[in-house]
Amino acid sequence: MADQGALFTEDINDAIRDVVRALGGNKEVGHRLRPEMPANEAGTWLKDCLNPARRERLNPEQVVWLLREGRKVGCHSAMHFIADEAGYLRPVPMEPKDEAAELQRQYIEAVRLQKRLADRMERVMGMQP
Repeated sequence: MADQGALFTEDINDAIRDVVRALGGNKEVGHRLRPEMPANEAGTWLKDCLNPARRERLNPEQVVWLLREGRKVGCHSAMHFIADEAGYLRPVPMEPKDEAAELQRQYIEAVRLQKRLADRMERVMGMQP
């Protein structure tokens, strides 16, 4: 079930907290982000990361992971907050089948480009008449 989160968020931490709630809470998500830590400790760590009064912070890869996982459960609060704050239109999530088709198209184009580059290299290097 999609969790749309709060209608308005004060800051990025509020928006990410919405995603964390949709994914099962601090303990669950903290442990997924930091599997080397016991679940309770990881939950406390994540709670601290989202508290502006604390020193702990999520790294960019962890934020991207949260955005991706939030998308999977239909919670877009953090992505919408980022787009709103940066002056972009809110993105629309791609359906998995559309994403697969786009990846296929990109792959085919990359193979064509690789073939063209290989042909040019052979000509430039004198390996082909």
